[in-house]
Amino acid sequence: MGGGMAGRGGGFRGVDEAAQRRMNAEAPRIDGLGTRVVALFRPYRWRIAVTGILVVVGAGIAVIPPLLVQRIFDDALFPVDGGGPQLSLLGWLVGGMIGLFLLSAALGVAQTWLTSTVGNSVTGDLRVRLFEHLQAMELGFFTRTKTGVIQSRLQNDVGGVSGVLTNTVTSILGNVVTVIASLVAMILIDWRLTLIAVVLMPFLIIVQRRVGQVRARIAGETQESLSELTSITQETLSVSGMLLSKAFNRQRTESARYQAENRNQVVLQVRRAMSGQGFFAVVQVLMASVPAIIYLVSGYLIAGGTGAITAGTIVAFTTVQARLLQPLMGLMRVSLDLQTSSALFARIFEYLDLVPEIQDAPDAIDVAQAPGPRGRIEFDQVVFRYPDAAPDARPTLQGVSFVAEPGQHVAFVGPSGAGKTTVLYLAPRLYEAHGGAVLFAGADVRSLTQESIIDQVGIVSQETYLFHATIRDNLLYAKPGATEEEMIAACTAANIHHIIAGFEQGYDTVVGERGYRLSGGEKQRIAIARVLLKDPPVLLLDEATSALDTVSERVVQEALDEAAKGRTTLTIAHRLSTVMSADVIHVLEAGQIVESGTHAELLAQGGFYAELAAQQVAASRVLDTEAEVEHAVTGGVGAALAERRADRAPDDSAGEDAVATLTTAVPLLDAPPADDRVYPEQH
Repeated sequence: MGGGMAGRGGGFRGVDEAAQRRMNAEAPRIDGLGTRVVALFRPYRWRIAVTGILVVVGAGIAVIPPLLVQRIFDDALFPVDGGGPQLSLLGWLVGGMIGLFLLSAALGVAQTWLTSTVGNSVTGDLRVRLFEHLQAMELGFFTRTKTGVIQSRLQNDVGGVSGVLTNTVTSILGNVVTVIASLVAMILIDWRLTLIAVVLMPFLIIVQRRVGQVRARIAGETQESLSELTSITQETLSVSGMLLSKAFNRQRTESARYQAENRNQVVLQVRRAMSGQGFFAVVQVLMASVPAIIYLVSGYLIAGGTGAITAGTIVAFTTVQARLLQPLMGLMRVSLDLQTSSALFARIFEYLDLVPEIQDAPDAIDVAQAPGPRGRIEFDQVVFRYPDAAPDARPTLQGVSFVAEPGQHVAFVGPSGAGKTTVLYLAPRLYEAHGGAVLFAGADVRSLTQESIIDQVGIVSQETYLFHATIRDNLLYAKPGATEEEMIAACTAANIHHIIAGFEQGYDTVVGERGYRLSGGEKQRIAIARVLLKDPPVLLLDEATSALDTVSERVVQEALDEAAKGRTTLTIAHRLSTVMSADVIHVLEAGQIVESGTHAELLAQGGFYAELAAQQVAASRVLDTEAEVEHAVTGGVGAALAERRADRAPDDSAGEDAVATLTTAVPLLDAPPADDRVYPEQH
């Protein structure tokens, strides 16, 4: 225990001190930080008290063996009265030393268990607390904060705190006790030799400190190189990175880049191993010189008869003196360790002090208690502006009003940036309206609990997110207790069960990272099945088919049509063909609803919607003549479907036939003459 504690440092060894101090200076300032840190330990205060006692006792025991050594030499082996060895006394003293070593080892094991338990428990509590707090933050926080920054708080900062909690505090206490006890023991043994050792000690500390600074600087460069290696690995060996390198035939370039950084890492590791070898040689000489000088001074004292210095005194003194260097070095690092730990805690508490912009009201009620029908959504003069928008920029939404009755299909179309997605995010209160009111089931969303709102909503976006797990696990994420029959029913309605059944492992097929082992249409249909399994009364579709090819779009659209039956559905679409059957279509422009009506009504008005339709017709270039339309719709799509039988929905699947729908829609989309076509403005 004694030797181990004497040489133990804090939680931040091997770092570049200058860089670490700069990082500490940039840490946020948190009022009452010390009190809040102490509060983290309150549940474990009795274990901490026992740990402190063990540290003090262990450090005190560490200086007793040298005193016994003095007795062994002067009283048992070479008695000062000139007699022979006292074997009985020698046996007791040796037995006492062994007993102290055993006790010290036992105390060390107990102390390590206690500090590890307390430190890691507090770290675990802090990590879970931070994670849960981040889960409660509004969606806007994550759109304006880098994922890497959030991960750094959870992993690097909390991980760094772990070193403080398990090492630094006990190290400081143990080193202080060891230094004090060693100095007292040295003075008791011989105060004159103590003066000599204390005078030489600063030289040892200065040399040792400079060696440590050199090694820490190289250690910092080594860590940066390791980070670069890790970054290259993550970028290149991920699914997206590998696809990119193969697509551009850059595998050799990536290998060369990795080899270059790896060579740099090897050089740094060698420099780190060889750094300060000359300094260490000097340190070794100085450390070896202290006992030698003590021997020399002792010889002069004995020869001069100025005081009785025995062999036991010299051996005991040099033994204690050897234990003094490492604790002193550890204490010299106390300032940096405490600054670093404070900076880490401050960064963590900075996130814990963030107040979610969207919170339940104290008297919030469940959706089931709302006065209106379940599934009714109403916007009443809603105004919204994103927090990071310029002060003089127009609001994203300004005065938007509409009503979606239960079971109604309401679509939103318009140019990019018109505010369509914002409408979808405001409906379930993922964002908070700045003006007007959003009503859900007849109640203002601010008067409802967030959980009860989300339980009523299913969302399908254009960027389907699947976990690197089995299809079953991804489905059960929506309803953990779902039965096999319920999963099959949901997948059948989503036109995906027949494909899953064709996989060798069926529902236990692993989809890969972000679902890369599946096609875009398959991923989308699994996402739809996941929503169907949840069975919400409200369905939000955010460009759910925009990234798909024509065939996949047709099959997914069938699944969406089936999912929308009997549910309030809000749809965002750029392709007007996907919303032609909506009960009402709202056209958004510059954050306002400028037109509303059915597909046919809006075309007949000849307004902005008709212009959008004309632009899409002109851009498609396949609707110039009726013959080409017939070939493209009936022949082209039919052939494509025949070629992709694995992705084709069963003949008896839900949803209207896409070919018939598009053929019927063609006469409504009269393409203007080629010279008069309206194209989107170029910005």
